Amino acid sequence: MKNLIFFISFLSISTSIQAQEINELLHQYNRMSVPYITVQTLKMEYDQYIILDTRKKPEYEVSHLPGAIWVGEKLDLELIDDISTDKPIVVYCSVGIRSEDYGEELLNAGFENVYNLYGSIFSWKDAGYNVVDPEGHDTDQVHVFSKAWEKYLKTGEKVY
Repeated sequence: MKNLIFFISFLSISTSIQAQEINELLHQYNRMSVPYITVQTLKMEYDQYIILDTRKKPEYEVSHLPGAIWVGEKLDLELIDDISTDKPIVVYCSVGIRSEDYGEELLNAGFENVYNLYGSIFSWKDAGYNVVDPEGHDTDQVHVFSKAWEKYLKTGEKVY
């Protein structure tokens, strides 16, 4: 019983530290110009959103959120020409910085319901939600962008 209580306490503290680290990072780099959506809210309402992966193609090919559409780091309207401007969209990257830039571009292009996934794929994976490989199979691998960013992913297998 003591071991279970210790494990739950450790998990709670670890999750709290990770959230604090990402929170500080997002406040340092983001302008909060695109409203956030939490991983928990997205998970509960997953089928209501179009999910856009705004990372580099090699990152997406390691793993991505199920059903996510790869669009890259810069807005290319041809890649999303079949998406209605009023359809709810969630953008994500590694932690939520690049996706905010992409979200701003979407808003400037006339898209109305754009949300930035708070903590992006790192927080998604750390919350215990699945990511998939290019064939759609669950994987533990997550591309961490660089050695400097690896500390923000607490679970899964880190890929560079």
